[in-house]
Amino acid sequence: MKLSIVIPAFREEATIATVLERVAGVDLQALGVEKEIIVCDDGSTDKTAQEVERMTQRFPFIHLVQHARNQGKGAAIRTALQHATGDYVLIQDADLEYDVEDYPAMVRLAVDGALAVYGSRFLSRAWPAGMHPANYLANRILTTASNVLFGLNITDEATCFKLVRADVLRGLHLECERFEFCPEVTAKLGRQHIPVAEVPVRYQGRDVQAGKKVRWTDGVEALWVLVKYRVKR
Repeated sequence: MKLSIVIPAFREEATIATVLERVAGVDLQALGVEKEIIVCDDGSTDKTAQEVERMTQRFPFIHLVQHARNQGKGAAIRTALQHATGDYVLIQDADLEYDVEDYPAMVRLAVDGALAVYGSRFLSRAWPAGMHPANYLANRILTTASNVLFGLNITDEATCFKLVRADVLRGLHLECERFEFCPEVTAKLGRQHIPVAEVPVRYQGRDVQAGKKVRWTDGVEALWVLVKYRVKR
């Protein structure tokens, strides 16, 4: 099995090299899985792209694609997906909030045949480390809405760590541009009655000063996306 790890990046020069070093170092060979890493630099105005290019010299399975202007996280993921050649796709942020050592637990379920696996921050801790109260509330609302609207049984809708079989992910016909990627994927998996497995993952939230880009308005939009895809024909 081949795993494509997709990383959307926008102005992450401070962390992207460390992230790539850690992702590249994860050993999945014991599970019979090879990996490739696709980074989409989403029109960064800092040295994000240069840092990625530097890392490609060390790790030939890292590939860089670029947007000439910033288009949003969802658009960056969709662009990277066009270049992914793996059987499964795993979304990884360009910061250090999630622990890549949790990959094997997720990949094991994929090897066993799961079509979609989410890494849940709430299975590890009732209140994930560093999560702002507003973000905690938004996560609880979005997860409850997903379960009620689509008959799912998940604990963390908004997790970054989403592992989906590539043909299934492409078959969702994603349209998202920004942070609505997460609820769109969840909603469309739910509409197609594709079960979502979960494993606990570690998490250490960062704040706005450290580069966090999600705002409370993104939570409102995410809820709207869930409702929209529930009623959309």
